[in-house]
Amino acid sequence: QVQLVESGGGLVQPGGSLRLSCAASGIVFSIYAMDWYRQAPGKQRELVAAITNGGSTNYADSVKGRFTISRDNGKNTVYLQMNSLKPEDTAVYYCNAVLPELLGRPRIDYWGQGTQVTVSS
Repeated sequence: QVQLVESGGGLVQPGGSLRLSCAASGIVFSIYAMDWYRQAPGKQRELVAAITNGGSTNYADSVKGRFTISRDNGKNTVYLQMNSLKPEDTAVYYCNAVLPELLGRPRIDYWGQGTQVTVSS
């Protein structure tokens, strides 16, 4: 029923750009916070960027000034614009939809299956 589908990954040279998309279905998209995580081989999954249902954003220090997260509630889609890419950005990028814990309801989150981003010359 719930599905998050990432797209837009690929191979890019250092200094290049990619735009990732995550299309959600089966949830009331507009009330969820949306996050992008990434995981490189042998490393822990890390939060890259986040956007609240109200549009407030936050970024990991490593991507601040280079990446931009945005959302289009009419399309049930969250985006990650990645500029000035570096080899250390190479990872599988995952989309995450979150409703925080509230009175009488536990935290709810959903994950996509990921899209590969490779930055290499």
